[in-house]
Amino acid sequence: MERAITGYHLDDEGDWVAELICGHNQHVRHRPPFQLRPWVLDAAGRSARLGSPLDCPLSERAELPEALRFVRSSPVWDEHSLPRALRRAHRVATGTWGRITVHQGRLQFRAQTDPPLQVVLGPHTTQAIPPDVEHDVTPLGTALVSIDFFAIDREQHMVTRSVREADRSGDPACWAHLVDEETGRIEE
Repeated sequence: MERAITGYHLDDEGDWVAELICGHNQHVRHRPPFQLRPWVLDAAGRSARLGSPLDCPLSERAELPEALRFVRSSPVWDEHSLPRALRRAHRVATGTWGRITVHQGRLQFRAQTDPPLQVVLGPHTTQAIPPDVEHDVTPLGTALVSIDFFAIDREQHMVTRSVREADRSGDPACWAHLVDEETGRIEE
């Protein structure tokens, strides 16, 4: 599943990481002869690739990204009150992930990923729902289900991550001035 590049950041090793519209991250290294991405080595090259598609296997597998902020929960529905719109093909909006929870009973979840995702969820199980992916649900007998919605929030995630890393390894700002803007490598 291809997702647009929305930004970049450097990892702890000084390698560039593409930030994707789905909330996932993916390394974009230039390491010839195996990885040929010379465009990542300079700011202009990276900037020119903003909006370009990059394959995201994590979205394909419907794995929640880390950079999420809880927004709201649906009511708990049973097999009779589950809205008809959820029973036919629909999508979660761009920038939003869903997570369906089966509280009781069983529910079939189908998503138009490649390959298609089709699972039967039992009691106390969840299934992530990627943004912009057509999907539907079908109660299999008696069921109680709800959906939590999350917004992609890279700023909150980076603040939380920075605080966790500072707690464990000291303040990363002490070496930030050593990062070369052009290559992203730490200068000696």
